Amino acid sequence: MLEAFETGFKAWLWPGLSAIIAVVATYVIYRLALALFRFFSESGTVLRLFLDAAARALGVVFCTLALMAALKAAPADLPLLAALQQVSTLLFILAITWATVGLTSAIGDVIVALNPVLEGQWKRARKVETQTRFLVRTLNILIVITGLGAALMTFDSVQHMGASLLASAGVGGLILGFAARPVLSNLLAGMQIALTQPFRIDDVLYVQGEWCWVEEVTATYVVLRVWDLRRLVIPLQWFIENPFQNWSRHSADLLGTVFVWVDYTMPVEPLRQEFNRLLDKSNRWDGKVATVQVTDSDDQAMQVRFLMSAKDSSTNWDLRCAVREGLVTFIQENYPDQLPRLRARLVEN
Repeated sequence: MLEAFETGFKAWLWPGLSAIIAVVATYVIYRLALALFRFFSESGTVLRLFLDAAARALGVVFCTLALMAALKAAPADLPLLAALQQVSTLLFILAITWATVGLTSAIGDVIVALNPVLEGQWKRARKVETQTRFLVRTLNILIVITGLGAALMTFDSVQHMGASLLASAGVGGLILGFAARPVLSNLLAGMQIALTQPFRIDDVLYVQGEWCWVEEVTATYVVLRVWDLRRLVIPLQWFIENPFQNWSRHSADLLGTVFVWVDYTMPVEPLRQEFNRLLDKSNRWDGKVATVQVTDSDDQAMQVRFLMSAKDSSTNWDLRCAVREGLVTFIQENYPDQLPRLRARLVEN
């Protein structure tokens, strides 16, 4: 046993040292070239984005290439040479997959960077970003599956299983399709959402009783940021099968209402004047809509609706709260007797 180990060690001494030197030299040269490129290039450029996204993976790719070349140049009678060559090939395939995923993700960053959110063009920029993010994630999934398949095919046992797997591909495909039905349905729903664009990143949605923004769109689910900073994670298939409200589909501006119940003796004109005064002094009102109407009444009071507009949902909410507070204060200070009251008639027997 000891003699075999000593023989193998002596046989691998120079080939092993040459392989280590080749890998280290390749890594040092790559790091120097990378540093020089980063020094002479500006951050944020297209080539810089691609390089930064795949820098580590490319380093592993070049090092595994050097290792494979060194092992190929080694004598064919070295012990465990075939196993090491297979391991180096496996590492090379995984590194290529890693680098390809990084480069694909950089494609999404480049497309988003080339389509910034400019004034008056925010809708187009969000559309491009949403479609790009989803398609890039879908492509990354396919790249990872292909890379893992290629890595598994380096093993002889897996290659021998290929014929039997192809023979049973029909039944296996049905079983796999049924088992992966939720994942596949979400992928198909994501493709439909990416093409039809019922919502985009940063759109304001009203989903399941929550007011939220679209924060992230993945290949299988959507992350929604609720107004109180909670996150809703909803599968893509849900948006295909259920209705939801998009408050910024074509434009972000929104109408808001404030309802006030007052007594029948309350004159409406002072309320209309105070409402207009509150809007005029507020920087949240966009100056488009300001309407006062009596929208309901019952046997005790009447309902007055104050309709106003703002540039987006957050501003509209703050404007509604400020107007409601101002109107209540105005009624309390000037018409306290016109608040809703319950009337009764005393009848003597």
